[in-house]
Amino acid sequence: MVSRDQKKDLVQLQENLGYSFKNLNLLIKALTHKSYVNENQESLKHNERFEFLGDSVLDLIVSDYMVRKYSEHKEGALSKIRAAVVNETCLAELALNIDLGKYLFLGKGEEQSGGRNKPSLLANAYEAVVGGIYYDSDLKTTADVLLPALKKEINKYVETNEFRDFKSDLQEYTQNKLVCIPSYKVTRETGPDHEKKFEVIVLVKDVMKGKGIGRSKKEAEQAAAKVALAKYLKSSGKTKTSAHRSSG
Repeated sequence: MVSRDQKKDLVQLQENLGYSFKNLNLLIKALTHKSYVNENQESLKHNERFEFLGDSVLDLIVSDYMVRKYSEHKEGALSKIRAAVVNETCLAELALNIDLGKYLFLGKGEEQSGGRNKPSLLANAYEAVVGGIYYDSDLKTTADVLLPALKKEINKYVETNEFRDFKSDLQEYTQNKLVCIPSYKVTRETGPDHEKKFEVIVLVKDVMKGKGIGRSKKEAEQAAAKVALAKYLKSSGKTKTSAHRSSG
């Protein structure tokens, strides 16, 4: 079971969150990774069900805010922005901002492999905490707690066009102009498991057109596609503005 000292430690996490749990057991469940339960064979439940719930709650909160705030954006653009915010990279950053990894209950194996810093584990834990807050309160309260941080991420993507799906845009371009689709190849992996970086190239008709680096294969593919698309648009004389049309 969780010790009295461990429960005291959670006071700081709740301050970081800006929310105090009425039922602290819900927060404990949200922080409990399945590796901890498997190794300790305790009566505690792991956080995967809360993770599932939190994912849906985040989708709804972000969608509701964007529909109200960005009424001029089409559905396709809103979907891309939401996907950029409610994803592993962004959620892991939000988790780091509240020092979430420090408070997780992990098994020894997961602990030794750097689990407290793994983006995927942090993102999943953040979703689980969101599910815990929702269970402990209601949707409005959960939104009030989360939106200050989420708004910053949403607005950042809107202002910088980071929400664009460069892989889809590149494929649309090559299909229309070159009658082919691009392919992607991982050329290098560096760093330890919890801080791994991927280098990916994009090939069009077997010719390399771009290279990208990211903390996941998907992120690196997007970076490579962005480089390739920029080259094609520059060579065709298209303006930056015309390339930023909202889809949907």
